[in-house]
Amino acid sequence: MENNIPVFTDDTIIFGLLMLTLGFVFYTESRSSGFWFKFYKIVPGLFMAYMLPAVLTTTGLIAPEWQSSNETGQIIEHSSNLYFVASRYLLPAALVLMTLSIDLKAVFNLGWKALIMFFTGTLGIVIGGPIAILLISMISPETVGGIGPDAVWRGLSTLAGSWIGGGANQTAMLEIYGYNQKLYGGMVFVDIVVANIWMAILLIGIGKRNKINNWLKADTSSIEALKEKVSKFSKKVQRNPSLTDLMIIAAIAFGTVSMAHLCSNLLAPLFGDMITNIEGATIRNIFTFLGSKFFWMISIATIIAIALSFTKAKNYEGAGASKFGSVFIYILVATIGMKMDLSLIFDNAGLIAIGVVWMTIHAGLLIIMAKLIKAPYFFLAVGSQANVGGAASAPIVASAFHSSLATVGVLLAVFGYAIGTVAAIACTILMELAAVS
Repeated sequence: MENNIPVFTDDTIIFGLLMLTLGFVFYTESRSSGFWFKFYKIVPGLFMAYMLPAVLTTTGLIAPEWQSSNETGQIIEHSSNLYFVASRYLLPAALVLMTLSIDLKAVFNLGWKALIMFFTGTLGIVIGGPIAILLISMISPETVGGIGPDAVWRGLSTLAGSWIGGGANQTAMLEIYGYNQKLYGGMVFVDIVVANIWMAILLIGIGKRNKINNWLKADTSSIEALKEKVSKFSKKVQRNPSLTDLMIIAAIAFGTVSMAHLCSNLLAPLFGDMITNIEGATIRNIFTFLGSKFFWMISIATIIAIALSFTKAKNYEGAGASKFGSVFIYILVATIGMKMDLSLIFDNAGLIAIGVVWMTIHAGLLIIMAKLIKAPYFFLAVGSQANVGGAASAPIVASAFHSSLATVGVLLAVFGYAIGTVAAIACTILMELAAVS
């Protein structure tokens, strides 16, 4: 008996389908009149690059993972490796190529509003969880119930870890609060569904950012100054790329990726051992992210890229370095999109409801703060994704505004890793109080 097996299971074929969807998006987006011209005035191309693979998954053509059973009835787990490849190889390569031409001083000139919006996003997650539990408990008390390891608040602690920091923080919360691992898959599902829906909303907002900024009365001068500075430099060094240029761009990108992987393979186990030897369980789990290879890979790739921006390597922006980085980002977006099965949104409706209310509080707080301090939509979107999406999603949203802004998303996301577990513990304490009240 076979279970949820998609039509196409070969990653080579799936990758081809994803590339066809991206080609379709870019071809239709390039139309200068007619239906598609009007369509993309409303819906951003990046959103379509994200949603079309989700449609392919929903219709059963492809799947991020599936099960089959052999002749003896044993269940065999299968999964696509495309997201792993895109996030571990193409993402760091994209960060390098998009950061080559960055002006670090101009990034810092973006000012305090970026940090304020980031911390507001964190606060929204911390207080959103317990408020969501209180509200849902009024309608469906059993949804937020459970005792011992089955207590829902324990499972929601892993969402707090994921939505403030990332995968390492999520795992730390699972260990700290001992949630029943047989039920953990349901929380992972809520994480994927709610976080992906919110990212989709943010991407739609990018297409309306001028109207949103006008409503917020936002000062976008620092962002425009950074974009203008990078654009001027790009035009200054622009040239028709030779084969040598393209090969050197590839060497810079993937040479840095290999160095980042090499260093992360050394540093993650080293820090992991150091953390394991810490006696206090709370302190040990706070620093769990330092044992994550993904954390070190992204951090090291970004550091190397920033260092290269002070060398002549930045001149390869004129040969199209950031354009190649954007190609890699769009491939990553497509692989994230294929993880979303739209038909499953109504499964686990109670937990999904908690997640939606939780994310709504996070979003509402960000909107209020942006209105109060007149922060641009860019800071709202990236401040949110640096929390909820982490280093895999924050640069995607940031680069949708301009390729030069991807670094801002990464820097904030890395900061999220550092505070993720501490903030998630604070959130969980409040959720436990809300659940037993």
